[in-house]
Amino acid sequence: MSAGSVGAAELWSARADAYRESEAHRQGPDLDLLVEWSAGASSALDVGTGGGHVARRLREAGVEVTTCDPAPGMRPDVVCGAEHIPFADGSFDVVATRLAAHHFADAAAALRELARVSADRVLVADNLFAGEAAEEAERLRDPSHVRTYTEAGWRELFDAAGLRVLDVRVLDLAIELGPWLERAGCAGAEADRVRALLADRIDGGRLRLDRICVRGAR
Repeated sequence: MSAGSVGAAELWSARADAYRESEAHRQGPDLDLLVEWSAGASSALDVGTGGGHVARRLREAGVEVTTCDPAPGMRPDVVCGAEHIPFADGSFDVVATRLAAHHFADAAAALRELARVSADRVLVADNLFAGEAAEEAERLRDPSHVRTYTEAGWRELFDAAGLRVLDVRVLDLAIELGPWLERAGCAGAEADRVRALLADRIDGGRLRLDRICVRGAR
């Protein structure tokens, strides 16, 4: 793991409790959809588990779940990045990742790994690309942000990983702006700049963050 990766892991470990307790992460129609799309699975891998909300919901649905995350403070079963998953080919019925993909250093490599360790389904839920101003705001708020993707971008990534796209949903979601900034420690002039960049997406203290959910199969 590089020095930069170690630093990011330490940063996310420090944020762990905030993400475990975040209402924006604990629930949502995208989370419900991932559970629906996992119906019939016996085993699942939750990649970039963060606060563990996908794992929690899938376990409640009777699925045996293994979690992985590069940040030890997130308390994953296995500490690893999405680009290097230490499991054999086809180890899990479902491999899912939610709100982590925009942090992947190499999304193409990560999708290949998710496909490799899946015996059946790969499920992704992440924020949808909303333009370069939004990307600048995301990086300013949280330097560990890499990028989000359009629907076409996700379809290309799935195709390159050898996955058939079975379903795509785009969900219109809004979250509380203040807690979103606070979770990443964004304050002062930087927070003001983020608000300016996202002005057209903010209404009454809430930020519109459209979310894309993709269901693929081997």
